[in-house]
Amino acid sequence: MQQKFAVVSKIAALSLFACFAAPVMAQSAGSVVVNVGWAHIAPNDSSTPLAFTYPVQKSDPLSGAGVDATNTLGVALNYFYTDNVVFAADLGVPPTYKLHGEGSLASVGEIGDAKQWAPTALVKYFFGNSKSKLRPYLGGGVTYVRYSDVELTSAFQQRVGGTIVALSQGKLPASLIPSIATSADLGSGFAPVITGGVSYEVSDNWYANFSLSYVKLKTEANLTTTYKGTVLAKSNTTLTLDPLVAFASVGYRF
Repeated sequence: MQQKFAVVSKIAALSLFACFAAPVMAQSAGSVVVNVGWAHIAPNDSSTPLAFTYPVQKSDPLSGAGVDATNTLGVALNYFYTDNVVFAADLGVPPTYKLHGEGSLASVGEIGDAKQWAPTALVKYFFGNSKSKLRPYLGGGVTYVRYSDVELTSAFQQRVGGTIVALSQGKLPASLIPSIATSADLGSGFAPVITGGVSYEVSDNWYANFSLSYVKLKTEANLTTTYKGTVLAKSNTTLTLDPLVAFASVGYRF
């Protein structure tokens, strides 16, 4: 009996030692990897002409707007559901987009700016296995985009005010232009995302990562022009952004 107990004890001790001695599989099922890094957002932008809908329906077919590239701090949370399938959430500091005039609005220069909030849910497939140091991946998902802190420049507001005075055919004097204010509201909504990238294991828990994502994104800008609280005109345009997002980051596995 004592001999059997001794054998069982030795087997248990060896099993426990094997558990501690076994290497921890990197990026395997159950792993959580948090990436933090730099995101460069480059819009493939276009727009429809600025169109007045109230009190008259008229558009400037030569007008347009463009969106400048921007940068921000990005954060990606990755949960390895299996060794290959990953559920991810992309977050980060909301970037600020700057809009500039094009066509007949080019002389205005900067039109305005806005912050964009775009939390993103993704499913990624990592190629290779948990022992692979270099793992390319592909994925897709959806983002919900909304905008805040939308501000229009005084130069653009005066340009809109001048257009409204001209459309009034003498009903509004030119002296009102400096006092005419225009505000904008940018529409929110869901947009599809596709992504691809590569992850490289630097050490047991640290990774270098680079990804490139494409977002199919457009938004409607609704403008309201007022004078001392009275609505003088309403106008709109549709902005297509369709940005490419390059994300270079460092990841840590928990």
